[in-house]
Amino acid sequence: MLRNKGLKYVCQHVYVRVESTNTPFTSRAQKGQVLCIPIGHMEGNYFVDRETLQRLENNQQVIFRYSTPEGQITEAANPNGSLASIAGICNHSRNVLGMMPHPERASEALLGSDEGLIIFESMVNALVHS
Repeated sequence: MLRNKGLKYVCQHVYVRVESTNTPFTSRAQKGQVLCIPIGHMEGNYFVDRETLQRLENNQQVIFRYSTPEGQITEAANPNGSLASIAGICNHSRNVLGMMPHPERASEALLGSDEGLIIFESMVNALVHS
């Protein structure tokens, strides 16, 4: 992780597009679904070398990308400068997820969004059916 492109702490709701539902964290979502989830970080700029990025893309390990509310991947929708607008990745076995947005801060409407709840529902579903 590198410092955000603006070199400032960013705390706001952002949109992320679900890139893969083939994980225990996204099985209840739909591919292409857009979630509104907050971020809060100074060092959220995800970066890897070209070979690693290609491997992540080839293995469909990019799970979330920053997007517009309509699901478009644009530079303006990328709040921290993350490479390829990456907001979340999983390991090769698909059982570990790392993401910068905070779904726990979007788990009920009182918090401003309950759209992060689908990630926790997916996890519970995966545990119940394992």
